[in-house]
Amino acid sequence: MPTLPGTDLTVSPLCLGGNVFGWTADEATSYAVLDRYLDATPSTVQPFVDTAESYGDGESERILGAWMADRGARDRVVIATKASRMQKEHPLAAGEIRTAAERSLRNLQTDVIDVYYAHYDDGTTPLEETVRALDELVQAGKVRYVAASNYSAARLTEALDTAERAGTARYAALQAHYNLMERPVFEDELRDVALDRGLGVLPYYGLAKGFRTGKYRPGQQIDSVRAEKASAYLGERGDRVLAALAEVADGYGVPMPAVALRWLADQPAVVAPIASGRTVEQLADLLPMQDLVLGDDERRRLTDAAA
Repeated sequence: MPTLPGTDLTVSPLCLGGNVFGWTADEATSYAVLDRYLDATPSTVQPFVDTAESYGDGESERILGAWMADRGARDRVVIATKASRMQKEHPLAAGEIRTAAERSLRNLQTDVIDVYYAHYDDGTTPLEETVRALDELVQAGKVRYVAASNYSAARLTEALDTAERAGTARYAALQAHYNLMERPVFEDELRDVALDRGLGVLPYYGLAKGFRTGKYRPGQQIDSVRAEKASAYLGERGDRVLAALAEVADGYGVPMPAVALRWLADQPAVVAPIASGRTVEQLADLLPMQDLVLGDDERRRLTDAAA
């Protein structure tokens, strides 16, 4: 059972990404996806949904909040959202954090956020100002735990040290770009910081922008921005990874995305990968990862294919 280190949160091994809510999934479809995820989450853990105040200019949060209110599901679901918009001049200044948090609380129709991320590092605002502003939210009972996203190893270490010196709430989690196709930055730099400092890792782009679903192949016409991004992984290495995923998935009788996410969930420091489904059918390809147990040989086969 995945537990976020330093917290009392025991969460699903699959964190549902809310970036599609109100964007590629309308409200009705988003409700259906959330309903299916809630129903499919093992009873021993809590459903874990990730969103951000910047997703759809708040629409993702609003849909999630309305769904929780309609279903009476707030107490069952662990909610993570984020402060910091890249277009802001000082996105992690104290005033910006306070304003963003209040907006998120309204959007989500809740009085407390379970996990609140600094979405993007802000090199223009002193780290102490940021960690103190986040701590104020914790002390006010508006946020339970704080976390970091898109930080370099050096800046993450500096932020953790700053919080320790200031006596403020420390980051409990890290969101990082990590998957079978994107390994060096995390494995060579960030992973050691997470392990040494006791942070739980929530990797995003767990399916490599859709590449590891297996639907993008050499020679295929590129018909969307997402497909164009995924096609960047096509090549000899990508072919090896897809072949390994297909072989392992066939052996277990599960979809390729479930295998890809299970490999990621099994990596050191990882609590749960984040993945989204814009339809119930897409979500169905992800859900088997919650119960899938990869053998050492299969895990090694995937790791070696992506080397």
